Amino acid sequence: MSLFLGRLVLVLALALIFPLLCSAAYGEGRATLAFLVSMVSSAALGGSMMLLGRGRNGELYRREGILIVVLGWVLASVLGALPYLLTGALSNPVDALFESASGFTTTGSTVLTEIAGQGRGILFWRSFSQWLGGMGIIVLFLALLPELGPGARFLYKLEVPGPTAEALSPRIRDTAAVLWRLYLAMTVAQTGLLMLCGMGLYDALTHTFSTLSTGGFSPRNESVAAFESTPMVSVVIIVFMVLAGANFSLYFGVWRGRGWNLFRDPEFRLYVLILAAASLVVGGQLLIRGIYRDPAEAGLAAAFQVASVTTTTGFATADFELWPGFSKLLLVALMFMGGCAGSTSGSMKVMRMVIGLKSAMREVRYIFSPNTQAAVFVGGHAVPDPIVRSVAGFFILYFTSWGVGTLLLTLDGHSLVTAATAAIATLGNVGPGLEQVGPVENFAFFSSGSKLLMVLLMWIGRLEVYAIAALANPRFWRG
Repeated sequence: MSLFLGRLVLVLALALIFPLLCSAAYGEGRATLAFLVSMVSSAALGGSMMLLGRGRNGELYRREGILIVVLGWVLASVLGALPYLLTGALSNPVDALFESASGFTTTGSTVLTEIAGQGRGILFWRSFSQWLGGMGIIVLFLALLPELGPGARFLYKLEVPGPTAEALSPRIRDTAAVLWRLYLAMTVAQTGLLMLCGMGLYDALTHTFSTLSTGGFSPRNESVAAFESTPMVSVVIIVFMVLAGANFSLYFGVWRGRGWNLFRDPEFRLYVLILAAASLVVGGQLLIRGIYRDPAEAGLAAAFQVASVTTTTGFATADFELWPGFSKLLLVALMFMGGCAGSTSGSMKVMRMVIGLKSAMREVRYIFSPNTQAAVFVGGHAVPDPIVRSVAGFFILYFTSWGVGTLLLTLDGHSLVTAATAAIATLGNVGPGLEQVGPVENFAFFSSGSKLLMVLLMWIGRLEVYAIAALANPRFWRG
C-alpha cells in the first residue's frame, strides 16, 4: 500500500511545479521558495514511502483500495496546506488544512478574509488544486502510472462520483486517460473563450480551473461579480458549469459521433430541465419582488446562481443572501441535489434522486398491491437491486452526516441556519451557504474544532460517504 501512496505523493509533488513557475513568473521570491520546499518535501516523502513498499506484493485488495483512496485525499490535503503556511498566506495550520481540503475536494469554502491581497502564485495553487481534485487525484494517478491490475477498477469505482462508475474502456488506465483528455480539452476551450471576452490569461485560467472542477475559488474578492460589466463572462461560465455538472462519459459518446446520446440520457434531460425551471422561477421572483428591474439582468443573475449552486461550483455574481426566502430555500434544495453522476459536481447527484424517488413509489405500490413484482426502471432499463439498496443506504448515511454536522456546529454557538447551511455547503462540496456563510462571507470565524469537523465533512462528501463509513466500521480493521 505504501508503494501506491508513495507514487501518488510523487504525482502531487510534480503538480507543485506549476504554481512554482507562476510565482517565479510574477517575481514572487518567497512564494517561489515556498513551492520549491513543498515540492521537495513531498517528493522526499513519496520516495520514502515507495522505498518502504518496495518488494511487496503489488496486488490490491478491497481494504487496501479503500485505505489508498481515503489516505490519498488526506495526504493531498495535508501536503497541499504547506504552501499556504510557507508563503504566509495563512499562519494557522488548521486554517491551511481547511483551505487545502476545500481546494482538493472542490468545496470552495474559504478562510481567507482578503483574497485579492494574496500573491498570484498561491491563488493559482488554490484554483489549480481544485482542478486536480475535480476529475480526481486517483483518476489522474491511474492515468499516469502503469496498469495496476484488477485493483485499478476498484480504485476507479471508489473515486468516480455517482451510484455507478461507468468505464469507457476495458482497461481502467485507458478510461482515466480519456477522461483527463476530455477535461484538458474543455480547459483549453473555456480559457480561450474567457480571453475572447476580455479576461487576461491569469484570470481566465484560474476561473476555468474552478469552473470545470465545480470548485468555485476565485482570485477576486468579488468572485465572478468582478466582471459584471462583461455579461458574456457570466454566460461562458454558466455554459461550462452546466457542462461540468453533466456525466463526462456522455462527452465521450459525442466525441465518438454519438451526439444524440447526450439528449437520450434521462439523467441529463432531467438535469437540464431542473436548471431551466429553477432559473425561470428564481428569475421571475427577482423581477416580481423588484430585486432587478431588467428581465435580462434578472434572468442572467438567476441562471448563474442556479447553475452555480446546482453544480456545486459556488461562484457568485450576486449576494443571494439578500434574495427572497423562497429563492434562498430553492437554492438550498438544489445544493442537496447536485449535478449528474460521473461529473465533477458534488452532493447527492440527480441519478440518485431519480432512483430514490422511483424506489419510494415502488414501495407505495406494494402497500395496495403486495404481490406486485416491479423493478425500478430508469431510461427504459431496470436498475439492479444492489444499486437501489446502495442508494437507500447512501441517503441514510448522507443525511445522518449532515444532521450530526449541523448539531455539532450549533454547539459552537452558531445559528441553526448558519450551521445547517455550513454543513451542507461542506458535505456537498458546494462552498457558500446562508447567513454568516453566505456568498460574500467566509468561514474564518469558526473555531478550529468546527473547521476540522467541516474538513471531515468535505472528505465524506467527496468520497461519497461509503469509503469513510467503511473505515468507521470495526469489522473493517479485523480482516
